[in-house]
Amino acid sequence: MMTGIRLIISAVVLALVQIGFLSWIIAGRAAILRDGKQVLLRVEPIDPRDMLRGDFIRLGYDISRIPVKLIANIPAGKLTSDDTPIVVRLKQGADGYWQATAAWFGHAPAPAASDETDIVGHVSAGWDLSAATTIAPDYGIERFYLPEGEGIAIQDDMRVRPFGVRVAIAADGAAQIKALMDGDKTLFEEPLY
Repeated sequence: MMTGIRLIISAVVLALVQIGFLSWIIAGRAAILRDGKQVLLRVEPIDPRDMLRGDFIRLGYDISRIPVKLIANIPAGKLTSDDTPIVVRLKQGADGYWQATAAWFGHAPAPAASDETDIVGHVSAGWDLSAATTIAPDYGIERFYLPEGEGIAIQDDMRVRPFGVRVAIAADGAAQIKALMDGDKTLFEEPLY
């Protein structure tokens, strides 16, 4: 009888831990969307569909290709990236889109000014820094899921006129897509929860 009660108590505790963990993830994402600094990034489509999840747009940004010469702290003799985080400093351009102005492996040496923000990406191992002119960080904002049947039409529109993504960036550099923009028009906005 005591074994059955212990089993039930263990199952309830495990369920509460799982619910708490999921709630923590959702609340963290919502906090970035609600409180993060908003930037507008110019996008270009890459791929419109995921067979298991439906329509999505795979997005590339101007900041998806960082010139190696923009990275200020590449150690002498370092030939390849080693699966490391990269901090990319962004500043708003005259056209309203934010662009990379500097980058560092690991951490930025100083906080961003009030008219700048830092986004943290990840550079996979294998980039030859002595031969490459650019590297391609992954910021975790490269996919945007859409209602079924709308991905291909939006991808086609992206090829003929400028689209943007409004991104919320937390103080630690974590980013979340807030909205997909067609010029000044908001096409889709992510809910907080």
